Amino acid sequence: MGCSGSKANDTKMENASRRRLSVGHVDGTPDEATTDAGQEENRGLITALDSESVLQMVGGDGDRKFSIGSETDQGKTSFAAKSIAQLGDKVDTANLGMGFTCRKGLKPESPNQDSWMIMKVDGNFALYGVFDGHGKQGHDVSQFVKENLPKLIIKDPRFKTPEMPQMLKDSFKKMQGLITTADRMKKLSAQLSGTTCTVCVHDLVLNKLTVAHVADSTCCLSSTEGSGYKGIALTRDHKPDLPDERARIEKNGGRVVFDGYSNHRVYAKNGRYPGLNMSRCLGDLLGHTDAGCSCEPEILERDVSPNDHILMLCSDGVWEFMSPQEAADIIAPYKEPTQATTAADKLAKNAWDRWIKEEGGAVVDDITAVLIYLQHVGKGSEVKAA
Repeated sequence: MGCSGSKANDTKMENASRRRLSVGHVDGTPDEATTDAGQEENRGLITALDSESVLQMVGGDGDRKFSIGSETDQGKTSFAAKSIAQLGDKVDTANLGMGFTCRKGLKPESPNQDSWMIMKVDGNFALYGVFDGHGKQGHDVSQFVKENLPKLIIKDPRFKTPEMPQMLKDSFKKMQGLITTADRMKKLSAQLSGTTCTVCVHDLVLNKLTVAHVADSTCCLSSTEGSGYKGIALTRDHKPDLPDERARIEKNGGRVVFDGYSNHRVYAKNGRYPGLNMSRCLGDLLGHTDAGCSCEPEILERDVSPNDHILMLCSDGVWEFMSPQEAADIIAPYKEPTQATTAADKLAKNAWDRWIKEEGGAVVDDITAVLIYLQHVGKGSEVKAA
């Protein structure tokens, strides 16, 4: 969660705004992580990844393809939409059956730290991702992952093969290595900054979803059930108080401590860092080396059924005060694929209003929602309203 909250003058307000930070109180700056044995290889890979766009890596002639996603900006206006960049074939985003919005929260000291991406090659595959940065430089880490992880996935020869689940685990591990090297190169600062990561590969030939995630940018489905829709969580949030997560953290020298407000947090055995309220993430190098955090994703494979209506990938700015069922109910009126962005905007505004109500206007996280109308995205780059 990239929420930082506003600085407050009195202790009560300070505590309220700190309740839902991803990174808690930190004393001092411990030593940097040691150099990765493959640092030189990673330097070369970073250079290679920078030299091509994700669409250039796909290659092929004749297939209509595009990518669209957020770009880091320095905007500080609350609830403002984040900048967007698009590559490839020109498409009318109003007719994609894909909706998206990325809104800045109430945190004047930093820009929007969420990132997101969608890419699609007609008749082949689509890739969706949401990345929620946290820490002082979390927006840089989330953007770095958003730019490079899709390239690692697509260029791997195991992409779209039965080995894809293991490939995704390997890609997340490689991504963590690239972040470590980028930090050493001073391309970004990731000692105490990081990001969540939820990516979904949508095989348009097999009509199958493969979801990989770390942390708490939950992926959900809205599926038809009777005359209504059922909200189904496809991922679990990686929280430190989960028994298996706590066991790994403690085995690797970390501690799990309740912060007295809302969250259990991860600390090094003898330190007051990193204070994360998640047990898996990308970046957060000190959390990985000293406190037992992990970059290994959990993987879900699911065939798309005729009842599966809308896939929702959202940062926890949406999920903090909203259940999957509530989200499914909110977007239920927007049944047509041409209404996808309207549905995403509605979901974001509802999430914003819940933050204001629950936190008294003291803090609102950045809010990102990517909605995919699953029964339509395989039919081409543009769909028509019924």
